[in-house]
Amino acid sequence: MYFAINIEAFEFGRNPGPDFTTMPTAPFHRGYAYRDYGNRVGAWRLLDMFDELNIPLSVLTNAAVYDAYPELVAAFRNRGDEFVGHGRTNSERQVDMTEDQEREMLREVCARFEHEEGSAPKGWLGPFISQSAKTPELLVENGFRYMLDWFFDEQPQLFRTDNGPILSVPYPSMELNDLPAIFNRKVSDEEFASLLIDAFDQQLEDSRKYPLVYCIALHTFVMGQPHRARRLRHALEHIVRQRGDIWLTTAGEIAKYTLSLPKGVLIEP
Repeated sequence: MYFAINIEAFEFGRNPGPDFTTMPTAPFHRGYAYRDYGNRVGAWRLLDMFDELNIPLSVLTNAAVYDAYPELVAAFRNRGDEFVGHGRTNSERQVDMTEDQEREMLREVCARFEHEEGSAPKGWLGPFISQSAKTPELLVENGFRYMLDWFFDEQPQLFRTDNGPILSVPYPSMELNDLPAIFNRKVSDEEFASLLIDAFDQQLEDSRKYPLVYCIALHTFVMGQPHRARRLRHALEHIVRQRGDIWLTTAGEIAKYTLSLPKGVLIEP
């Protein structure tokens, strides 16, 4: 199992998404400030919690975060967490790009990660979990080994592209993802914590019969709020008590292990 935490940067004046009050209008300052809170306050609250519980993280990072919040990136780097490519900023979507624009965006992200971290990211999640018709091909072209955009299974699966296969690692785009659960489906804070526990217990039981990937997706401006952090801690404490029965790791390590399996274990697409 792995925890994915979204560390995102938005361009002021461009719509960052709903501010969950009234219909947002330019310059969208409420939505921008709400998300900025996540990087100024919420992320640090969550980091303290993950440090205390000794939980590694897959950090889904916009390249712009290196400019906007360098000290936050350094905190995750110092923990030894994995960095996953998550676009240039969270103010653009791949589905709105031409193929050449998307190719250039991916090259820019890879170059920035290589400059900052010493290597390009191996994993990808598009901002807003957005893909164009050619995203999988372009990911392979740019050296990515796995993507998180397709949640169609509870096991890693090889995904066919015109440039050869890429691994799809399960990521909870709709269910165990705090943003769509709480703000789109109107799940209460208490209910979301219960969902995390119930899904974990069910998959732990199922895993006695076949291997599964369990993932929780978090946003710092959502679960970093003090009232939600308390509920999240309750779920995390329940999970880590089962540490001896699970592999608590990162998406990248899951992908690395899966791709190392003997030929024929994975179904060739």
